[in-house]
Amino acid sequence: GVDNFPTRYLLNDATVRLQIPVVSASILGFDGQLSVFKPYDGPCYRCLYPTPPPAELAPSCGANGVLGVLPGTMGLLQATEVIKLITEAGDPLIGRLVLYDALAASFTELKVRRDPECPICSRDPGEISDEEMGVFPDYEAFCAAAG
Repeated sequence: GVDNFPTRYLLNDATVRLQIPVVSASILGFDGQLSVFKPYDGPCYRCLYPTPPPAELAPSCGANGVLGVLPGTMGLLQATEVIKLITEAGDPLIGRLVLYDALAASFTELKVRRDPECPICSRDPGEISDEEMGVFPDYEAFCAAAG
């Protein structure tokens, strides 16, 4: 799994450059998030999260805990999105973010727009240099605060 912001940014940048979709899910406590980032058809991860949240607002699953069934629930939803992409059936969650609240057993869907100023997906994939891949703003400060 991809359980930290630096890795999520690197995965995003590589998949935008290679034009490969990503079915992304995250979990914390009793909540989950799910979206499909398909380069140039919708927003990328950096459009949704241009900078990482402050470390105190993004605790690790180990520090904060996770409802035991939540990884399976979100994994099932991810697998469904992958099947939709492969078979071109239904409407994948491109440009949409689904929030799952396990305590309320509720789903909320939000629209996410592409950022025309995004440092990654606003450009031609061939223009993204190796040096720009996975650039993470204030990485050392983020990790120090989280540690």
